[in-house]
Amino acid sequence: MTLADDERFPDAAAGGREATAADVAAAWRDPKLANVLYHDWEASTYDEKWSISYDERCIDYARDRFQHVAGDEGWPYGRALELGSGTGFFLLNLTQAGVLDEGHVTDLSPRMVEVAVRNAEALGFEVEGRVADAESIPYDDDTFDLVVGHAVLHHIPDLDQAMSEVLRVLRPGGRFVFAGEPTEKGDWVARRLSRLTWWTASRVTQLPPLRERWARPPAELAESSRAAALESVVDIHTFDPDRLADLCRRAGAVDVRTVTEELAASWFGWPVRTFEAAVKPGALGWNWAMFAFRGWQRLSWLDEHVMSRFVPDELFYNVSVTGTKPLD
Repeated sequence: MTLADDERFPDAAAGGREATAADVAAAWRDPKLANVLYHDWEASTYDEKWSISYDERCIDYARDRFQHVAGDEGWPYGRALELGSGTGFFLLNLTQAGVLDEGHVTDLSPRMVEVAVRNAEALGFEVEGRVADAESIPYDDDTFDLVVGHAVLHHIPDLDQAMSEVLRVLRPGGRFVFAGEPTEKGDWVARRLSRLTWWTASRVTQLPPLRERWARPPAELAESSRAAALESVVDIHTFDPDRLADLCRRAGAVDVRTVTEELAASWFGWPVRTFEAAVKPGALGWNWAMFAFRGWQRLSWLDEHVMSRFVPDELFYNVSVTGTKPLD
């Protein structure tokens, strides 16, 4: 595994230290700075927070998300790039699933790229990592057979510019797949469920009978709340599936397709994830983890096989999109 020679990790936007109130104040006016601060802050605990792993559970999840929107023709893709890679969850698990051969990861957050590179090394992969802006991808034209991203488009200020860049770096006939983007209506419900869960859990666990086993220290809760305040700047967009498809076509993509997922699963999943973040690390244990995963899994099946037949697609939480670069 390598890190590009000209892309060594610079200090974070806050100077390599934890973000101060002044940094956060500046970030309110600058969504890219907010993304760096927020994701640098989360990098070391991101996989734990979102129950990310690089085993069969998440390999299956990543492969299924990709296959659901793009099918399985053309596997393995030769050279692939992940935009907004975070800790490498999507690309590394797709690599293990046999979807692609050679991987490259980019993110605006230096610390996220660092963790993604480290995760790839632990899996034995040669993956190049670059700190990069999705609106100006630092690769030549016609470089990649595949560009992927998971929960990244909603962070990018200029989506038209970013999608034009995606088409530029794809080879003719190359494919892009962006999964896990929030829909307008799905996000509205999820945020309210999360806020209610956080408010309740962070107060109930501070009660004397529960504090020792369940409560996170007040300083940690305050730090989490300060970072979470940036989410309103970091999370810029929500999507209507039809308008997302139109965005891709404007950039020149063809064979564009969208699918939506998670209705009941998101109503269950967001409170569960928020509760996990609000309590002391390690307090919930393996049985809770299996309850959360199996519950989400069963409700996802219900959404795919039952709810999708009669519920409008814009009510689901996640939308994924794929398309290709024209051959001529």
